[in-house]
Amino acid sequence: MSDRAFTHAIWGAALLVACTFFWLLGDLIWRGVPHLSWQFFISAPSNAGRAGGIAPILVSTLLILAVAMAAAIPLGLGAAVWLAEYAQHKVALGRAVRLSLDVLAGVPSIVFGLFGNAFFSMFLGLGFSILSGGLTLACMILPIFIRTSEAGLSSIGADWRQSAAALGMTRATALWHILLRAAAPSIVAGFILGMGRATAETAALIFTSGYVDRMPGSLSDSGRSLAVHIYDLSMNVTGGDAAAYASALVLVLLIVAINSSAFALSDRWMTRRITLS
Repeated sequence: MSDRAFTHAIWGAALLVACTFFWLLGDLIWRGVPHLSWQFFISAPSNAGRAGGIAPILVSTLLILAVAMAAAIPLGLGAAVWLAEYAQHKVALGRAVRLSLDVLAGVPSIVFGLFGNAFFSMFLGLGFSILSGGLTLACMILPIFIRTSEAGLSSIGADWRQSAAALGMTRATALWHILLRAAAPSIVAGFILGMGRATAETAALIFTSGYVDRMPGSLSDSGRSLAVHIYDLSMNVTGGDAAAYASALVLVLLIVAINSSAFALSDRWMTRRITLS
């Protein structure tokens, strides 16, 4: 293959992906925008979701994601740091952990849903609740988040660590002020991949957070996510297509907002002056 043909093939692949995205986005905008209004965001659904809005569903979605992030980020970063920095001399254990994470990353979401229902909802007694749904999503996020974060930390050259040690920095200080910041792009990429999967998840949440579309009063209440709401409107509610398209557009905008915020925080973290403590 000539260089010109190869270049055209690469550009064609990129344009195909871009066109697919913009076609999907355009379809959502065309069908969803006419149904959007301020009342759609602040009112509860009525008539099985055909009328009203998505206020309780949006709140439930944000709470589920908050629980998932609160559980996954510290656990994921801790595991990634251990694999990249402390597991070099524990080859067999590190290999076993990595293999387990790779297997979990490919497990269907319905399996996570059944596990979450059995463990969080039944065994721990959390029932169908936002807490059960968020913790189940955290389990789904962790494999992707840990592996990408570990890859970012492992790609940092040994000279960074040696320079930090020469400056008298402790291992913990070097990790916090230098290595994690240098690995920020990979950490953010893992976060975005994980949260993208979690935000659009349906099967796992049906078994854990439930179907209830009322405003949650606490994390122990059941709550319907946007993805579950879209599924219900599309599959079970006759005449719910307009509300489903509007909800899908809101879901896409929510994912864009989460991704943009993650990139902004990453840029801010990387550009801050490195201070020693």
